[in-house]
Amino acid sequence: MPYLFTSESVSEGHPDKIADQISDTLLDNFLAFDKESKVACETLVTTGQVVLAGEVRSNTYLDVQQIARDVINDIGYTKGIYQFSGDSCGVISLIHEQSPDINQGVDRKEKKEQGAGDQGMMFGYATKETENYMPLALDISHRMLIELAKLRRKGKEINYLRPDSKSQVTIEYSDDNTPQRIVAIVLSTQHDDFDKDDEKMLKKIKEDIISILIPLVKKQLPKYVQELFNDDIIYHINPTGKFVIGGPHGDAGLTGRKIIVDTYGGKGAHGGGAFSGKDPSKVDRSAAYASRHIAKNLVAAGVADEILVQVSYAIGVAEPTSIAVDTYNSSNVEMSNGEIAEKVKEIFDMRPAAIEERLKLRNPIYRETAAYGHMGKTPRTVTKIFESPYSGKITKEVELFTWEKLDYVDKIKEAFNL
Repeated sequence: MPYLFTSESVSEGHPDKIADQISDTLLDNFLAFDKESKVACETLVTTGQVVLAGEVRSNTYLDVQQIARDVINDIGYTKGIYQFSGDSCGVISLIHEQSPDINQGVDRKEKKEQGAGDQGMMFGYATKETENYMPLALDISHRMLIELAKLRRKGKEINYLRPDSKSQVTIEYSDDNTPQRIVAIVLSTQHDDFDKDDEKMLKKIKEDIISILIPLVKKQLPKYVQELFNDDIIYHINPTGKFVIGGPHGDAGLTGRKIIVDTYGGKGAHGGGAFSGKDPSKVDRSAAYASRHIAKNLVAAGVADEILVQVSYAIGVAEPTSIAVDTYNSSNVEMSNGEIAEKVKEIFDMRPAAIEERLKLRNPIYRETAAYGHMGKTPRTVTKIFESPYSGKITKEVELFTWEKLDYVDKIKEAFNL
């Protein structure tokens, strides 16, 4: 019997995502000036106020207040009418030094024996249903908001958009887990109060989303996904009514509160640990990236059509306590899940220091992860400039989204005789 599956996304202007982007930009700046920095930075945003908290051990000093303001302005909160802007909000820093009790469990004289920064389990997932090996409903949800943000910044086709928005896509699947059609699309976008007649204003917003945004998204997608769009899609556009009050003035935002948006949209599994604001010694982040890297390369190599990889750690211990694989009965090799997991252990060194080195994680690469998902994006090399009133100006060439590279496909094919 056919079934429905839904995933959601939120925009860069969503309060929780503002918090994530501030935390990750602080992390990037610490790593740019001291790559061995240990950072666990949390952010709270609310009406006219930003609170920075957490633990840092670093040889550099930053103007964290100005960094937070710059992020807020970059996102688009630049007008007093939003009741939250980078130039006028208060910024309180409660950041202090990392606990020596935690640090003693992580640092080692021999770098390769670096212990895990915390206990816990992390998951990586990949599926063949999209070209980027991501769940389709989540992929479309992200694309909708990325395009909506582009329209907002251009201010031409749609000139009333504000930064806060959310999307949601529901897809019908057949018994063999093949997408059949898009059933429903939900999109709520913050907007200017551009018409005294609310009904007329909401009608205009709905028409613009369906006639301008959706075609832009559809055009990006491969033909087999375009065919899932149909005349029977149920559209819920700003279903609660007008959405003028939004962003941190409408709802407080916190770092790490959108972990399903950040990963696989409800597909696979999640260990519960957030990513943003954490340096790669925290396996919540680095091992989740490594697990995605493994899952994606396994699927791309043809081991299975869908794969979930789980890894777990004890704080202060280098070797994982477990590595597990679930192929959801989609395996293309005559091996059990346990046997596949044993092969994974042979191919991938999952000690924290090895993950950091393999994926080049001690670089300032994290601001770009903090909106529209940490997984499924295209690896690329960029040049980034960082400035500090205390440490001067520095230019870094860094590789983004290394965990999305298909650089282990040949090794996997050889190991599995594919």
